[in-house]
Amino acid sequence: MMEAPQPATLLRVISTSRPRTSLLLSQLVALGIAALAIEGCSSDAPAGGDSAGAPSGGAAGALATGGAGAGGAGAPNAGAGASGGDTAGASSGGASAGSAGTVGSAGSGGNAGGAPDVSSDGDGDIIVGPDYPKDPNLTDLGKPKGKRFTFRMQAKDSLIFKGDDATLTKPVKNANWSRGITVYVPTLYKDGDEAPFLIIQEGQIDNVSRALDNLTISTDPLKKLPPFIAIAIDNGSDRDGSDGQGSERGLEYDTLSDRYTRFVDTEVLPAVLKDANIKAAYPNLKLTADPDGRATMGCSSGGAAALTMGWFSTPAYHRIITYSGTFVDQQNHTQAEAQMYPFGAWEYHSEMKLIENADKKPLRIFLDCSENDNGSTAPESGHHNWVMANQRTAAALKDKGYHYRFTYAKGLGHCDQKVFDLTLADTLSWVWRGYPAP
Repeated sequence: MMEAPQPATLLRVISTSRPRTSLLLSQLVALGIAALAIEGCSSDAPAGGDSAGAPSGGAAGALATGGAGAGGAGAPNAGAGASGGDTAGASSGGASAGSAGTVGSAGSGGNAGGAPDVSSDGDGDIIVGPDYPKDPNLTDLGKPKGKRFTFRMQAKDSLIFKGDDATLTKPVKNANWSRGITVYVPTLYKDGDEAPFLIIQEGQIDNVSRALDNLTISTDPLKKLPPFIAIAIDNGSDRDGSDGQGSERGLEYDTLSDRYTRFVDTEVLPAVLKDANIKAAYPNLKLTADPDGRATMGCSSGGAAALTMGWFSTPAYHRIITYSGTFVDQQNHTQAEAQMYPFGAWEYHSEMKLIENADKKPLRIFLDCSENDNGSTAPESGHHNWVMANQRTAAALKDKGYHYRFTYAKGLGHCDQKVFDLTLADTLSWVWRGYPAP
């Protein structure tokens, strides 16, 4: 039997041969334990679904120059929605008033330039459920709130995702389509400082905003967050109202290349810096180009995009959060990238062994899947079993010695809000570990 952990200690329990254990994160916190890492979790389960949102346009602002690092990818759908925070107006279109700043560069890929390695406490495999209380740090606790901004980017202004790729087979439902951008600036951000930031695909801007309100002022070093700026990007589903192969959303999220990251870095970030309302509130806003200060998160294909932002791009995004990641054969087979990666994101853990065969990158990677996630009972031969895909991706990261955390949510389905509500605050604290917080 595994010995019971003692209260008020930081303990990492690893078990490869002992019985599986299921603990709520709230129980771990109550015990004063940093994490319970459990090697191996069940893959039995049923199926789920997959979908997203939309952005485009704009230019300018000030992107600070950063260090070196390795590359990666991301995905979007966030924008609208609401709790708390000051809404600071909405400006339409990409460009707006104000003078353009300079876009910095951040070195080259590989292992160079990462932040100093940090403790492995909290790394490993965790089973959560079957109860899912919402973490209080994702609620309004009456703390000072930051400012929230929204604007839209028109697809016709984009040089990267205009909606006219030859591989797009889903019929156009909105010829004048656009995507929403939502930006949350925490109250502790000081105008003129070089800000770390988080790119969000597939929602969760409200939960992230509340975590910033509550945890940037935390006195607990294991929970405290740096005052990063949250940028939620809707995906291109406003074009065709669809997802998967042949859709704009699928093109953006499921492609194994640096294309989506280039869209974020060269179109979205400059549009954020040039937005009139943001510029009025923060005239000297800077976004870091240091890969260690750049994070990305998403669920479903948005999660696959997040891992791709970290894997294929320079400058990279070193801090990655994925929920129900679509590490399956979802890339359009007619895209040029399919010649090199025939099964799309399945190749991260397939016989091609992208993770195993590549040099280790300076990434911190969180993954989650649920017991009843998409294709949970599907055979391996179909390359569409989300549970299998996430477990194998986590195993590959573990074998390569990455800082990774993998949660398996009992009784839930694809991108279930309950698992976000339980785990996201702690996940943010874990993924930003090692980055300086004032």
